[in-house]
Amino acid sequence: MSEPPVRKEHVYPIDRFLHAWQGRLTAGISPASLMLAYFDWAVHLANSPGKQGELVHKAWRKSVKFGAYLERLAAGKQEGPCIDPLPQDRRFQAPEWQQPPFLFWYQAFLLTQQWWYNATVGIEGVSDHHQDVVSFCARQMLDLFSPSNFPLTNPEVLAVTMRKGGMNLVNGFQNFLEDWERTVLQKPPVGAENFQVGKNVAITPGKVIYRNRLIELIQYAPTTRTVYPEPVLIIPAWIMKYYILDLSPHNSLVKYLVDQGHTVFMISWKNPTEEDRDLGMDDYLERGAMQALEAVRTIIPDRRVHTVGYCIGGTLLAIAAATLGRDGKDWLKSVTLFAAQTDFTEAGELMLFIDQSQVSYLEDLMWDQGYLDTKQMAGAFQLLRSNDLIWSRMVHDYLIGERRPMTDLMAWNADATRMPYRMHSEYLRKLFLNNDLAEGRYTVGDKPVALSDIHVPIFAVGAEKDHVAPWKSVYKINLLSDTDVTFLLTSGGHNAGIISEPGHPRRHHRVATKREGDLYVAPDEWVARTKPREGSWWPTWQAWLARHSGARTKPPGMGRAKAGYPPLCDAPGTYVLEE
Repeated sequence: MSEPPVRKEHVYPIDRFLHAWQGRLTAGISPASLMLAYFDWAVHLANSPGKQGELVHKAWRKSVKFGAYLERLAAGKQEGPCIDPLPQDRRFQAPEWQQPPFLFWYQAFLLTQQWWYNATVGIEGVSDHHQDVVSFCARQMLDLFSPSNFPLTNPEVLAVTMRKGGMNLVNGFQNFLEDWERTVLQKPPVGAENFQVGKNVAITPGKVIYRNRLIELIQYAPTTRTVYPEPVLIIPAWIMKYYILDLSPHNSLVKYLVDQGHTVFMISWKNPTEEDRDLGMDDYLERGAMQALEAVRTIIPDRRVHTVGYCIGGTLLAIAAATLGRDGKDWLKSVTLFAAQTDFTEAGELMLFIDQSQVSYLEDLMWDQGYLDTKQMAGAFQLLRSNDLIWSRMVHDYLIGERRPMTDLMAWNADATRMPYRMHSEYLRKLFLNNDLAEGRYTVGDKPVALSDIHVPIFAVGAEKDHVAPWKSVYKINLLSDTDVTFLLTSGGHNAGIISEPGHPRRHHRVATKREGDLYVAPDEWVARTKPREGSWWPTWQAWLARHSGARTKPPGMGRAKAGYPPLCDAPGTYVLEE
């Protein structure tokens, strides 16, 4: 078995087998990484009497403050809470929480949470990464004991229990058993069966016109009498199935583009198995992005291509565009990046799970399996938003006893994919740990690529609440490129911010263009300068594509059999159906 070239140190097989076995018990999280963070924090705190004194003082002040608050409340002189929850904390919003004794419990909890935050940050000598890890772990432990998670301390649950005579708890227990059974049997969550690929999601008409070991390339059928002459090639992330961009007809980005007169091609990635363990980043570049580009340019010759990349697919597109620019190949008309990072120094909360210890641990787990399993990735994403994805769901489904209705986006999210051993190792080390792409060390064909070699217009989309690719990280393309960059900041998160079809309620976005040679504007200043616009950002982007396109013409044919690209089967193809 070949080893990733990024892993140079000698590793004993017995160590790898041990770590792989442990990884199945720890959901892929390295115990050594957590212990290093804890000891860094604990040793420095133990050696900081000033910080200890400050924490004792804060504990005393909070106790006095809370006691005075209770006294004023009992005397009817208190208006408002003692401490407000953070803006994103929606656990205690219901009016029932504002009545004693529930008011006392949740206020005491928030004060405790605030004290622990102070205890885990601001200790001289602790590395920033270890500080973030310890603070995150402390928050997870505290959230476990939140009064909202227990029926006797949650007034909303108690009210429902009284109203339903306890049947909510019976229903909740049935929900729990059903979820447990589906998890053990590796079945999708309840309701996901109502969204079937090719039947009611991913149903935009088209043909698979190319297939290799790694991709199927879909060409979508035109719906307009004339089309823009430049085709659009979309490179989705392979950490997800492509049809997030072709969900239901009302929120399909693919259908929207086709209906506006664009000829759209989509890469559908193969879901890797153990046999694909040695596929690397170079394979995804050459067999994925580059071969798809060659197919599109053959089917629609003499036209440059509008390219679009989403998440890690956008990072791959940036590498491909920089490679083409370096080699003097004028294949591209534009580059669009959806929530895609090119500089990983501020890669957000995912960096909590990425350091040398953690990556080595994951490599051993993947070495044994041949891939990173879907459950191991999903667990990390859920922890980042545990209140929304774990605890609130537990309260709603198991204590209140009601199911939230399944949506197409939720069903898609449960239809996860795997990551090949070699590729994921290279991705984590070269991009996340070493930041090779932004710093000019990432090589393609034994020569480095630079993002400054991209000389076509760039349209970059960031999302305000994105935990996976924080918008300020996405914004760094303004620092790294020497071309026109239009940056758009949309409301929502990593997925819901991108799936923002016209008519979607409560949507807004900001957009501005930095011309080649303009002075750099810092992200916070950019937000202050750029006024928000109400509504979906899709029409704004489509208008940008249209401005960078030629006069409309007759639609091309589906595939090009004489050139080796015959239609192979109907969309959505076969790779997207693989489990």
